[in-house]
Amino acid sequence: MFDKLKGSIKDFSDKVKETVVEKEIKEELLEDVLWNLELELMQNNVAQKVVDEIKKDLKDELIGKTVGRTKVEKEIKNSLKKSIRKVLKTPEYSIEDFTDKKPGLVLFMGFNGSGKTTTLAKIAHRLKKNNKVLLAAGDTYRSAAIDQLEEHGNNLDLKVIKHDYGSDGAAVIYDAKEHAKKQGYDIVLADTAGRSHSDKNLMEELDKLCRVNSPDLKILVVDALSGNDVVEQAKKYTEIGFDGIVVTKVDVDKKGGATLSLGYLTGRPILFLGTGQGYEDLEEFDPDVMVERLLS
Repeated sequence: MFDKLKGSIKDFSDKVKETVVEKEIKEELLEDVLWNLELELMQNNVAQKVVDEIKKDLKDELIGKTVGRTKVEKEIKNSLKKSIRKVLKTPEYSIEDFTDKKPGLVLFMGFNGSGKTTTLAKIAHRLKKNNKVLLAAGDTYRSAAIDQLEEHGNNLDLKVIKHDYGSDGAAVIYDAKEHAKKQGYDIVLADTAGRSHSDKNLMEELDKLCRVNSPDLKILVVDALSGNDVVEQAKKYTEIGFDGIVVTKVDVDKKGGATLSLGYLTGRPILFLGTGQGYEDLEEFDPDVMVERLLS
């Protein structure tokens, strides 16, 4: 994971190390290296605003320091750790917190093909160990979407509330909430139709769905392989509002820059990383762990 981004950061460290014996680090010494780092980060799908923030932090941290050759790499890594950690937002809640609502409603939204339904099933698998979980098939448009969620429900031994294809997704989720109240469920996980962030009508429909059902937590599911476009998708969804992000397919994302940019540019925390197709392939996001991975 993040192999190319790791390589970019290592190249930066090596180049600075080559230019320093033991003296004060001046801005002109870093200019070429910072320029190369900027190019590398942008090629790895790190957004320009995030690149600028990292460069600024590195200048503030390094310029004026006197270091010896043997300590250059350590200084670079420590500075990068601080800068990257500053970019990454720490989640202030856990999805388990919303089971206390009895029932809490968690809504999954995102672009077509981002992995919403599979992510919902993974989180259901995580929650069912200690909670009574109900699934809502709010995606009534995509062919086989209801069947896919029912298959997950059967695999996980969880009930699915559904209507016919073409029906109102907001009504499905409303019925699921009412059923959950009557039957003592702890949480409802609701699927929604995938929609392009550029489709105004579909985005307005999603906005209506949220107004009707007042979800306790709205999760945006994004595909790491979408590159820089994933940031543009997320920005459009901020107009509707969401509380957290799940990034899927990070196990096959060799760049990793979009993940680095998402939380900083949206102001929303990354909650989980999808690392495969199995129900266990869902990793709780830890900013400190991610920084260590990037710089290991």
